[in-house]
Amino acid sequence: MRTTTTTTTTVLLLLLPQLLCSTDTGRSNSRHQQSENIHKDFSEAPVKGHTPAAGVKGQGWDTCSIPCDITVKLLRDEKHSVCGQLQQSLLTFGRSTRKLMRDVMEEQQRALDVLSTQVTELMSKVQMLSSEVQRSNTEMFSVKPVQSHGRDCSDIKDTLMSVVPKIPSGIYIVHPENTDSSFEVFCEMDYMGGGWTVVQRRTDGLTDFKRPWTDYVDGFGNLAGEHWLGLKKMFYIVNQKDTRFQLHVALTSNTDVTSYASYDDFHLDNETQFFCVHLGRYAGSAGDAFRGYEQEQNQDTAPFSASDVDNDGCNPSCSFESRTVESCSAQHNHTGWWFNQCGLANLNGSPEDADQSPGQRTHILWDTWRQNGVPHTIKSVTMKIRRITTNN
Repeated sequence: MRTTTTTTTTVLLLLLPQLLCSTDTGRSNSRHQQSENIHKDFSEAPVKGHTPAAGVKGQGWDTCSIPCDITVKLLRDEKHSVCGQLQQSLLTFGRSTRKLMRDVMEEQQRALDVLSTQVTELMSKVQMLSSEVQRSNTEMFSVKPVQSHGRDCSDIKDTLMSVVPKIPSGIYIVHPENTDSSFEVFCEMDYMGGGWTVVQRRTDGLTDFKRPWTDYVDGFGNLAGEHWLGLKKMFYIVNQKDTRFQLHVALTSNTDVTSYASYDDFHLDNETQFFCVHLGRYAGSAGDAFRGYEQEQNQDTAPFSASDVDNDGCNPSCSFESRTVESCSAQHNHTGWWFNQCGLANLNGSPEDADQSPGQRTHILWDTWRQNGVPHTIKSVTMKIRRITTNN
Protein backbone atom coordinates (compact mmCIF):
# COMPACT_ATOMS: atom_id res chain seq x y z
CA MET A 1 0.00 0.00 0.00
CA ARG A 2 2.87 2.35 0.88
CA THR A 3 4.56 1.71 -2.51
CA THR A 4 1.35 2.42 -4.42
CA THR A 5 0.77 5.71 -2.61
CA THR A 6 4.35 6.83 -3.18
CA THR A 7 4.12 6.02 -6.89
CA THR A 8 0.85 7.95 -7.20
CA THR A 9 2.35 10.93 -5.49
CA THR A 10 5.38 10.89 -7.80
CA VAL A 11 3.16 10.72 -10.88
CA LEU A 12 1.12 13.65 -9.62
CA LEU A 13 4.31 15.63 -9.03
CA LEU A 14 5.37 14.95 -12.65
CA LEU A 15 1.99 15.71 -14.21
CA LEU A 16 1.17 18.73 -12.11
CA PRO A 17 3.51 21.12 -14.01
CA GLN A 18 2.04 20.09 -17.31
CA LEU A 19 -1.49 20.60 -16.02
CA LEU A 20 -0.56 23.99 -14.72
CA CYS A 21 1.24 24.89 -17.95
CA SER A 22 -1.74 23.80 -20.06
CA THR A 23 -4.04 26.02 -18.09
CA ASP A 24 -1.76 29.00 -18.49
CA THR A 25 -1.43 28.36 -22.23
CA GLY A 26 -5.20 28.42 -22.65
CA ARG A 27 -5.43 31.68 -20.94
CA SER A 28 -2.62 33.24 -22.94
CA ASN A 29 -4.28 32.50 -26.29
CA SER A 30 -6.81 35.25 -25.69
CA ARG A 31 -4.15 37.80 -25.19
CA HIS A 32 -1.49 36.54 -27.51
CA GLN A 33 -1.22 39.73 -29.39
CA GLN A 34 -0.79 41.91 -26.35
CA SER A 35 1.89 39.97 -24.57
CA GLU A 36 4.16 38.72 -27.30
CA ASN A 37 6.98 40.95 -26.33
CA ILE A 38 6.52 40.27 -22.67
CA HIS A 39 6.53 36.55 -23.41
CA LYS A 40 9.77 36.87 -25.22
CA ASP A 41 11.42 38.67 -22.36
CA PHE A 42 9.88 36.40 -19.76
CA SER A 43 11.04 33.26 -21.53
CA GLU A 44 14.55 34.55 -21.66
CA ALA A 45 14.77 35.48 -18.00
CA PRO A 46 14.39 33.00 -15.10
CA VAL A 47 11.62 33.52 -12.67
CA LYS A 48 12.86 33.99 -9.11
CA GLY A 49 11.64 31.31 -6.67
CA HIS A 50 10.64 28.81 -9.33
CA THR A 51 12.38 25.71 -10.61
CA PRO A 52 12.12 24.78 -14.27
CA ALA A 53 10.30 21.56 -14.94
CA ALA A 54 12.54 18.61 -15.83
CA GLY A 55 12.87 18.12 -19.59
CA VAL A 56 11.30 21.52 -20.47
CA LYS A 57 13.59 24.29 -21.59
CA GLY A 58 12.52 27.72 -22.88
CA GLN A 59 9.68 26.67 -25.18
CA GLY A 60 7.17 29.42 -24.50
CA TRP A 61 4.38 28.48 -21.99
CA ASP A 62 5.50 24.85 -21.95
CA THR A 63 8.08 25.69 -19.25
CA CYS A 64 6.56 25.76 -15.69
CA SER A 65 7.52 25.16 -12.03
CA ILE A 66 5.67 23.76 -8.86
CA PRO A 67 4.85 26.31 -6.18
CA CYS A 68 6.51 25.69 -2.80
CA ASP A 69 3.25 25.59 -0.84
CA ILE A 70 1.93 22.81 -3.05
CA THR A 71 5.16 20.81 -2.60
CA VAL A 72 5.00 21.21 1.18
CA LYS A 73 1.37 20.14 1.19
CA LEU A 74 2.14 17.06 -0.88
CA LEU A 75 5.04 16.13 1.37
CA ARG A 76 2.90 16.67 4.46
CA ASP A 77 0.16 14.50 3.05
CA GLU A 78 2.70 11.81 2.20
CA LYS A 79 4.15 11.96 5.75
CA HIS A 80 0.69 11.65 7.24
CA SER A 81 -0.05 8.72 4.96
CA VAL A 82 3.19 6.95 5.93
CA CYS A 83 2.57 7.57 9.64
CA GLY A 84 -0.94 6.24 9.35
CA GLN A 85 0.26 3.17 7.53
CA LEU A 86 2.94 2.61 10.23
CA GLN A 87 0.42 2.97 13.01
CA GLN A 88 -1.92 0.59 11.25
CA SER A 89 0.94 -1.90 10.80
CA LEU A 90 1.86 -1.61 14.50
CA LEU A 91 -1.75 -2.17 15.53
CA THR A 92 -2.00 -5.16 13.21
CA PHE A 93 1.30 -6.55 14.55
CA GLY A 94 0.16 -6.04 18.16
CA ARG A 95 -3.14 -7.80 17.55
CA SER A 96 -1.41 -10.72 15.80
CA THR A 97 1.19 -10.95 18.60
CA ARG A 98 -1.49 -11.01 21.30
CA LYS A 99 -3.40 -13.62 19.37
CA LEU A 100 -0.24 -15.71 18.98
CA MET A 101 0.50 -15.45 22.71
CA ARG A 102 -3.09 -16.31 23.53
CA ASP A 103 -2.96 -19.34 21.23
CA VAL A 104 0.35 -20.48 22.80
CA MET A 105 -1.04 -20.08 26.34
CA GLU A 106 -4.20 -21.96 25.40
CA GLU A 107 -2.10 -24.76 23.89
CA GLN A 108 0.04 -24.93 27.02
CA GLN A 109 -3.06 -24.99 29.20
CA ARG A 110 -4.49 -27.84 27.16
CA ALA A 111 -1.20 -29.72 27.53
CA LEU A 112 -1.24 -29.08 31.29
CA ASP A 113 -4.83 -30.30 31.49
CA VAL A 114 -3.90 -33.49 29.66
CA LEU A 115 -0.86 -34.01 31.91
CA SER A 116 -2.93 -33.33 35.03
CA THR A 117 -5.50 -35.89 33.88
CA GLN A 118 -2.76 -38.48 33.29
CA VAL A 119 -1.22 -37.79 36.72
CA THR A 120 -4.64 -38.13 38.36
CA GLU A 121 -5.24 -41.43 36.59
CA LEU A 122 -1.77 -42.66 37.57
CA MET A 123 -2.31 -41.71 41.22
CA SER A 124 -5.64 -43.51 41.16
CA LYS A 125 -3.99 -46.64 39.77
CA VAL A 126 -1.22 -46.42 42.39
CA GLN A 127 -3.80 -46.12 45.16
CA MET A 128 -5.71 -49.08 43.78
CA LEU A 129 -2.50 -51.13 43.55
CA SER A 130 -1.51 -50.12 47.10
CA SER A 131 -4.93 -51.11 48.39
CA GLU A 132 -4.69 -54.44 46.58
CA VAL A 133 -1.22 -55.13 48.02
CA GLN A 134 -2.41 -54.17 51.50
CA ARG A 135 -5.44 -56.41 51.14
CA SER A 136 -3.26 -59.29 49.95
CA ASN A 137 -0.84 -58.77 52.83
CA THR A 138 -3.72 -58.65 55.28
CA GLU A 139 -5.07 -61.90 53.94
CA MET A 140 -1.62 -63.47 53.93
CA PHE A 141 -0.57 -62.41 57.41
CA SER A 142 -3.89 -62.25 59.18
CA VAL A 143 -4.13 -64.24 62.35
CA LYS A 144 -6.03 -67.39 61.53
CA PRO A 145 -6.53 -70.52 63.56
CA VAL A 146 -3.71 -72.95 62.82
CA GLN A 147 -4.57 -76.60 62.67
CA SER A 148 -2.31 -78.46 65.10
CA HIS A 149 -0.80 -81.82 64.28
CA GLY A 150 -1.32 -83.22 67.77
CA ARG A 151 -0.95 -82.59 71.49
CA ASP A 152 2.80 -83.31 71.46
CA CYS A 153 5.28 -85.26 69.34
CA SER A 154 4.32 -88.58 70.95
CA ASP A 155 0.67 -87.98 70.10
CA ILE A 156 1.62 -87.02 66.53
CA LYS A 157 3.64 -90.22 66.14
CA ASP A 158 0.80 -92.38 67.45
CA THR A 159 -1.67 -90.67 65.11
CA LEU A 160 0.47 -90.94 61.96
CA MET A 161 1.83 -94.44 62.46
CA SER A 162 -1.25 -96.04 60.92
CA VAL A 163 -1.14 -93.93 57.74
CA VAL A 164 2.55 -93.07 57.20
CA PRO A 165 5.15 -95.83 56.94
CA LYS A 166 8.00 -93.55 58.02
CA ILE A 167 7.36 -90.33 59.94
CA PRO A 168 10.02 -87.68 59.25
CA SER A 169 11.68 -85.60 61.94
CA GLY A 170 11.01 -81.88 61.71
CA ILE A 171 8.95 -78.97 62.96
CA TYR A 172 5.33 -79.71 63.88
CA ILE A 173 2.52 -77.72 65.49
CA VAL A 174 1.26 -78.99 68.84
CA HIS A 175 -1.69 -77.96 70.98
CA PRO A 176 -1.45 -79.46 74.47
CA GLU A 177 -4.63 -80.28 76.36
CA ASN A 178 -6.23 -77.71 78.66
CA THR A 179 -4.40 -74.79 77.03
CA ASP A 180 -5.31 -72.09 74.53
CA SER A 181 -1.86 -72.19 72.98
CA SER A 182 -0.67 -73.78 69.74
CA PHE A 183 3.03 -73.57 69.03
CA GLU A 184 5.79 -75.16 67.00
CA VAL A 185 8.19 -77.78 68.28
CA PHE A 186 10.88 -79.95 66.75
CA CYS A 187 9.93 -83.64 66.78
CA GLU A 188 12.60 -86.33 66.55
CA MET A 189 10.89 -89.30 64.91
CA ASP A 190 13.92 -91.46 64.12
CA TYR A 191 15.72 -91.60 67.50
CA MET A 192 15.08 -94.52 69.84
CA GLY A 193 11.58 -95.19 68.52
CA GLY A 194 10.64 -91.56 67.82
CA GLY A 195 7.96 -89.36 69.35
CA TRP A 196 10.46 -87.08 71.11
CA THR A 197 9.70 -83.39 71.69
CA VAL A 198 13.01 -81.49 71.76
CA VAL A 199 13.07 -78.92 74.58
CA GLN A 200 16.75 -77.91 74.33
CA ARG A 201 19.57 -78.32 71.80
CA ARG A 202 23.20 -77.15 71.80
CA THR A 203 25.30 -78.02 68.76
CA ASP A 204 27.40 -75.22 67.25
CA GLY A 205 27.47 -72.36 69.75
CA LEU A 206 25.76 -69.93 67.37
CA THR A 207 22.90 -69.19 69.79
CA ASP A 208 23.70 -67.13 72.86
CA PHE A 209 22.34 -68.71 76.05
CA LYS A 210 23.25 -65.72 78.21
CA ARG A 211 19.62 -64.68 78.60
CA PRO A 212 17.32 -63.02 81.15
CA TRP A 213 14.36 -64.68 82.85
CA THR A 214 11.72 -63.74 80.27
CA ASP A 215 13.70 -65.35 77.43
CA TYR A 216 13.96 -68.62 79.34
CA VAL A 217 10.23 -68.48 80.08
CA ASP A 218 9.17 -67.81 76.48
CA GLY A 219 11.93 -69.63 74.61
CA PHE A 220 14.53 -68.56 72.06
CA GLY A 221 16.70 -69.80 69.20
CA ASN A 222 16.00 -71.77 66.02
CA LEU A 223 13.91 -74.92 66.39
CA ALA A 224 15.85 -76.66 63.63
CA GLY A 225 19.14 -75.77 65.33
CA GLU A 226 20.15 -74.48 68.75
CA HIS A 227 17.22 -73.45 70.90
CA TRP A 228 15.48 -73.46 74.27
CA LEU A 229 11.80 -74.31 73.86
CA GLY A 230 10.65 -72.26 76.84
CA LEU A 231 9.53 -73.10 80.39
CA LYS A 232 5.89 -72.23 79.69
CA LYS A 233 5.69 -74.55 76.70
CA MET A 234 7.40 -77.34 78.61
CA PHE A 235 4.92 -76.87 81.42
CA TYR A 236 1.96 -77.06 79.02
CA ILE A 237 3.24 -80.32 77.49
CA VAL A 238 4.30 -82.27 80.60
CA ASN A 239 1.26 -81.27 82.69
CA GLN A 240 -1.41 -82.66 80.39
CA LYS A 241 -4.05 -84.80 82.03
CA ASP A 242 -3.27 -88.51 82.48
CA THR A 243 0.23 -88.26 81.02
CA ARG A 244 3.77 -88.93 82.17
CA PHE A 245 6.86 -87.81 80.33
CA GLN A 246 10.33 -89.22 80.22
CA LEU A 247 13.33 -86.84 80.06
CA HIS A 248 16.27 -87.94 77.92
CA VAL A 249 19.62 -86.10 77.88
CA ALA A 250 21.93 -87.06 74.97
CA LEU A 251 25.56 -85.93 75.29
CA THR A 252 28.48 -85.85 72.81
CA SER A 253 32.05 -85.03 73.79
CA ASN A 254 34.72 -83.20 71.81
CA THR A 255 36.16 -86.61 70.98
CA ASP A 256 32.76 -87.76 69.64
CA VAL A 257 32.07 -90.05 72.58
CA THR A 258 28.34 -90.28 73.31
CA SER A 259 26.42 -90.89 76.50
CA TYR A 260 22.99 -90.27 77.97
CA ALA A 261 21.02 -89.74 81.15
CA SER A 262 17.33 -90.61 81.39
CA TYR A 263 14.62 -89.92 83.99
CA ASP A 264 11.37 -91.85 83.84
CA ASP A 265 9.28 -88.98 85.13
CA PHE A 266 9.72 -85.30 84.35
CA HIS A 267 7.36 -82.45 85.14
CA LEU A 268 7.44 -78.80 86.21
CA ASP A 269 5.58 -76.61 88.66
CA ASN A 270 3.86 -73.48 87.36
CA GLU A 271 5.42 -70.04 86.99
CA THR A 272 4.38 -68.81 90.44
CA GLN A 273 6.65 -71.56 91.81
CA PHE A 274 9.42 -70.65 89.34
CA PHE A 275 8.96 -73.86 87.33
CA CYS A 276 10.52 -76.18 89.93
CA VAL A 277 11.80 -79.36 88.27
CA HIS A 278 10.72 -82.86 89.37
CA LEU A 279 12.62 -85.94 88.23
CA GLY A 280 11.90 -89.66 88.43
CA ARG A 281 14.30 -92.59 88.48
CA TYR A 282 17.61 -92.20 86.71
CA ALA A 283 19.02 -94.52 84.05
CA GLY A 284 21.93 -94.09 81.67
CA SER A 285 25.70 -93.99 81.21
CA ALA A 286 26.47 -90.34 81.98
CA GLY A 287 25.73 -90.40 85.71
CA ASP A 288 23.00 -88.59 87.65
CA ALA A 289 24.47 -85.09 87.62
CA PHE A 290 21.06 -83.62 88.42
CA ARG A 291 21.22 -85.11 91.91
CA GLY A 292 25.01 -85.18 92.29
CA TYR A 293 26.89 -87.02 94.97
CA GLU A 294 25.81 -85.11 98.04
CA GLN A 295 22.54 -83.62 99.22
CA GLU A 296 23.72 -80.02 98.75
CA GLN A 297 24.42 -80.85 95.10
CA ASN A 298 20.90 -82.17 94.47
CA GLN A 299 19.10 -80.03 91.91
CA ASP A 300 15.93 -82.12 91.86
CA THR A 301 12.93 -79.96 92.95
CA ALA A 302 15.06 -76.79 92.51
CA PRO A 303 13.38 -73.66 91.08
CA PHE A 304 14.66 -72.17 87.87
CA SER A 305 17.09 -69.23 88.11
CA ALA A 306 18.37 -66.66 85.63
CA SER A 307 20.72 -63.71 85.79
CA ASP A 308 17.91 -61.39 86.89
CA VAL A 309 15.85 -63.90 88.95
CA ASP A 310 17.97 -65.57 91.64
CA ASN A 311 16.51 -68.76 93.17
CA ASP A 312 19.78 -70.71 93.57
CA GLY A 313 19.77 -71.00 97.39
CA CYS A 314 23.03 -69.09 97.90
CA ASN A 315 21.93 -66.82 100.75
CA PRO A 316 23.88 -64.65 100.85
CA SER A 317 26.56 -66.83 99.24
CA CYS A 318 27.63 -70.43 98.81
CA SER A 319 30.86 -72.30 98.26
CA PHE A 320 31.62 -73.69 94.82
CA GLU A 321 34.92 -75.45 94.12
CA SER A 322 36.52 -73.74 97.13
CA ARG A 323 35.23 -70.32 95.96
CA THR A 324 32.59 -68.08 97.43
CA VAL A 325 29.72 -67.60 94.99
CA GLU A 326 26.85 -65.14 95.37
CA SER A 327 25.03 -66.04 92.13
CA CYS A 328 25.24 -69.37 90.33
CA SER A 329 23.90 -67.75 87.16
CA ALA A 330 26.69 -65.18 87.25
CA GLN A 331 29.19 -67.99 87.93
CA HIS A 332 27.90 -69.80 84.81
CA ASN A 333 28.19 -66.76 82.51
CA HIS A 334 24.68 -65.45 83.26
CA THR A 335 22.85 -68.48 81.88
CA GLY A 336 19.64 -69.97 83.31
CA TRP A 337 19.17 -73.38 84.98
CA TRP A 338 17.68 -75.23 87.92
CA PHE A 339 20.49 -74.23 90.30
CA ASN A 340 20.77 -75.42 93.92
CA GLN A 341 23.95 -73.98 95.37
CA CYS A 342 25.15 -74.26 91.78
CA GLY A 343 25.25 -78.12 91.62
CA LEU A 344 26.92 -80.39 89.08
CA ALA A 345 24.67 -79.88 86.04
CA ASN A 346 24.05 -76.93 83.73
CA LEU A 347 23.32 -77.90 80.15
CA ASN A 348 22.76 -74.22 79.27
CA GLY A 349 26.25 -73.18 80.37
CA SER A 350 28.47 -71.31 77.94
CA PRO A 351 32.16 -70.39 77.94
CA GLU A 352 33.24 -67.11 79.45
CA ASP A 353 34.97 -64.49 77.35
CA ALA A 354 38.46 -65.38 76.14
CA ASP A 355 40.12 -62.87 78.47
CA GLN A 356 38.84 -64.75 81.54
CA SER A 357 41.34 -66.92 83.38
CA PRO A 358 41.03 -70.62 82.41
CA GLY A 359 40.13 -71.62 85.96
CA GLN A 360 37.01 -69.43 85.88
CA ARG A 361 35.79 -70.36 82.38
CA THR A 362 32.69 -72.56 82.44
CA HIS A 363 30.88 -74.49 79.73
CA ILE A 364 28.20 -77.13 79.24
CA LEU A 365 28.34 -78.99 82.52
CA TRP A 366 27.44 -82.60 83.35
CA ASP A 367 30.05 -83.27 86.00
CA THR A 368 29.23 -86.95 86.62
CA TRP A 369 30.23 -87.94 83.05
CA ARG A 370 33.95 -88.49 83.42
CA GLN A 371 36.88 -90.32 81.88
CA ASN A 372 39.84 -91.26 84.10
CA GLY A 373 38.36 -89.04 86.78
CA VAL A 374 38.21 -85.96 84.53
CA PRO A 375 34.85 -84.57 83.29
CA HIS A 376 34.32 -84.85 79.55
CA THR A 377 34.40 -81.64 77.55
CA ILE A 378 30.93 -81.57 76.02
CA LYS A 379 30.44 -80.11 72.55
CA SER A 380 26.74 -80.89 72.04
CA VAL A 381 23.66 -81.86 74.03
CA THR A 382 19.99 -82.45 73.39
CA MET A 383 17.18 -82.53 75.96
CA LYS A 384 14.02 -84.26 74.76
CA ILE A 385 10.81 -85.56 76.33
CA ARG A 386 8.41 -88.33 75.33
CA ARG A 387 5.20 -89.81 76.72
CA ILE A 388 5.53 -93.05 78.61
CA THR A 389 2.86 -95.65 79.19
CA THR A 390 0.86 -95.22 82.40
CA ASN A 391 -1.33 -97.65 84.27
CA ASN A 392 -4.11 -95.07 84.62
